Amino acid sequence: MRFKIILASVKSSISDSIVDAGKKAGATGATIIPARGTGVHEAKTFFGLSLEAQTDIVMFLIEEHIVQNILDAIGDAGEFQKPGTGIAFVLPVEHVIGLESQMERFRDEVRDQYF
Repeated sequence: MRFKIILASVKSSISDSIVDAGKKAGATGATIIPARGTGVHEAKTFFGLSLEAQTDIVMFLIEEHIVQNILDAIGDAGEFQKPGTGIAFVLPVEHVIGLESQMERFRDEVRDQYF
């Protein structure tokens, strides 16, 4: 079984919507990591204090065969086609431990999909 990780950088206000969309598309869960970042548009300042919107990294560890479904779903939910709304990308995963409780479900899904 092959896994991928989807990392999505989004505004905190839409993190729950991103997680919900990912779950509806087949993800079993997600991890939300508070973050901050910089991009093309620098943070505004007010009397020398930086005013940055809180950013979250939403992380999905998923089976390879549902990557595109989840990526499409979170892209739609986050309106990633609009500038400044968020980005998501996929990375390969070499090894995984700790998923034993979900492995039977994964096997059943793969079996149902291909047989």
